Amino acid sequence: MTNREDGVALVSVHGPIDLSTAPQLREAMHALFDTGQARIVVDLADVDSCDSIGLGTFAYGHNHCVASGGFLRLAAPPPPLANLLRVVGLTGPIPVHDTIEDALRAGAPA
Repeated sequence: MTNREDGVALVSVHGPIDLSTAPQLREAMHALFDTGQARIVVDLADVDSCDSIGLGTFAYGHNHCVASGGFLRLAAPPPPLANLLRVVGLTGPIPVHDTIEDALRAGAPA
């Protein structure tokens, strides 16, 4: 987890996001929420799989960030994960960017 000078937290995830690992991601998000952080980019470049618990964690984080006036952005998902996010409909409410840099540079939501 990296807190950046621009006020956006960058959370890098590695390996699978599933029943056994999603709680760690949720705990990382809660640590940020507890400090008032509501602008988060999740780096998915090194994620090799994601199950429904992981997808639910993204939705949970997004809802919390938006309710607090911020955003959750997903960055650099590998093609299978990008496809999964699209198929389950998360790419509508949650911005997904091809690169971490794009996600960090994206303007605030309207």
